[in-house]
Amino acid sequence: MKTSFKSHATLSLIPRLALLATAVTAVNLMVPAPSAHASSHSDAPLIKLDPQANLTDVYAFIRTRPATGERALVVEVSVRPFSEPGDGGQYESFSPDARYSIHITNPVTGAESERYDFRFSPVDAVNGAANYKNPNTILKYGLGTEVGPIVTVGDNRQNYTQTYTVTRTVGSTPTNLNSGGTTLMVAPPNVGLNTTPAYNDSTGRAVSGATSRATLDSYTRQTTYDLPAGTPPVSGATGFYTTFAGPREDGFYADTGGIFDLLNGRILNNNGNPADSFGQDGNGVDGFKGFNVLHYAIVIPLANLAQTFTYTGVLQPGSTGVGVYASVSRPRTTLRTSTSADASSGAWVQVNRLANPLFNEVLVAAAGKDVYNRTSPTQDAALFATYAQNSELAALINAVYGTSFVTTGRADLLAIFIPDVIRVNTTTGATRIAGDAAFSRFSFAGGDTIANGAGQQIPAGWPNGRRFGDDVVDIALSAVASGPNGYSNLTVVGDNMPGNDQVYNRTFPYAATPNSGTRNSKDLFGSVGF
Repeated sequence: MKTSFKSHATLSLIPRLALLATAVTAVNLMVPAPSAHASSHSDAPLIKLDPQANLTDVYAFIRTRPATGERALVVEVSVRPFSEPGDGGQYESFSPDARYSIHITNPVTGAESERYDFRFSPVDAVNGAANYKNPNTILKYGLGTEVGPIVTVGDNRQNYTQTYTVTRTVGSTPTNLNSGGTTLMVAPPNVGLNTTPAYNDSTGRAVSGATSRATLDSYTRQTTYDLPAGTPPVSGATGFYTTFAGPREDGFYADTGGIFDLLNGRILNNNGNPADSFGQDGNGVDGFKGFNVLHYAIVIPLANLAQTFTYTGVLQPGSTGVGVYASVSRPRTTLRTSTSADASSGAWVQVNRLANPLFNEVLVAAAGKDVYNRTSPTQDAALFATYAQNSELAALINAVYGTSFVTTGRADLLAIFIPDVIRVNTTTGATRIAGDAAFSRFSFAGGDTIANGAGQQIPAGWPNGRRFGDDVVDIALSAVASGPNGYSNLTVVGDNMPGNDQVYNRTFPYAATPNSGTRNSKDLFGSVGF
């Protein structure tokens, strides 16, 4: 399949503000929408009140295990937006009465084929007494039964250690993946150079960009677990699952501050180098820089997938693969008393879900946002298709800037977002990742494609899966501006924020090292070394 795109060089000819009242060929701006432009950091009213259950990003892509050549599906999920790295002395933990799930689905219907549930141990010193070495100190890290920097995860200097389990469910049959007796520990927060030195360089700033498991910081390496697949669900399936849970740097980037400051001029500059930035000069400000998230992740051998499916995706003819989404559920009832810890009971109730970036946050109107979070992708066609087909975002751009983007009958957006699962082609080789020479944050729009099993070139990144570094804001807004008749001529719409403030890892977990509580780009931007 050959796909042509407008030359990046044409974008340098666009005057900075001259096009704001006329129809455009390429625009380097973002416009206000009904809710915050973020991957899903503030997507609905009710989940905004429950940050520990608030999903921010889902990443899903194909990689190859270095030692065996085995192809695998990597799924990494971030939750708890705007986590302050220096939030002592408690720091962030996963909620013990939440079920954090990864769903593998039919990409056409959204029906679940298998699910991976992460459950975490208590955080309070009553129900979670076994997780504390010393309940008689204010410190969770740096003082347990002795004082000093944490050397090994769970050592005597780490007072509190959260643990977790992972359960795989196919149909109604659950399997505990760590039934072999492995205690899965959550990585500690990056408190700072004195307490968690292995995360940081000599100046106290987090070091990231590991190229292999051996070069990961010791805390991350110690909490990355290989779990035997056990009895394979598919005849002949072999290999092992790999899991991780813990704090990570927020890998999403966008200039939300500039957008909502009535389109601050820093996001409107088209005088950058068009050869590598689509005309953006990078003077936007990453509204997520310096913040952390909580992160749970798994590597699933492709041979162990319960099922793969045929589908037709955007720029993906005749595809074979799966859909992916994440959810968080809580028990129906939580009892609070003045004399004891909270007690939860009852059936699980889903309170948040997320797949493709921006869908609920930017396309779904306020009336549907909380409904979306309580339903499954199998209901998307009936409940939410209208928000993709009839783009309010395109209408807002037209109203504010006098453009003529198509607002109705958007079959192209319907194909991306309904059902809202990330479609991953499982017939490709390992996809490029950020740091590879041919990686483009614009995915297919930057010429970054990959051959599927039939030899056809398809997007290497979103909307075929999603990789760390994919500029989903620019890709999604450019799709809104360019459709509905394909993307052979791309109208570029962006936010002048061309990259993350931290280097991603090039090995699992691919999310970057968590920011330090005492030295990060949010608090010290502009200081020496930043």
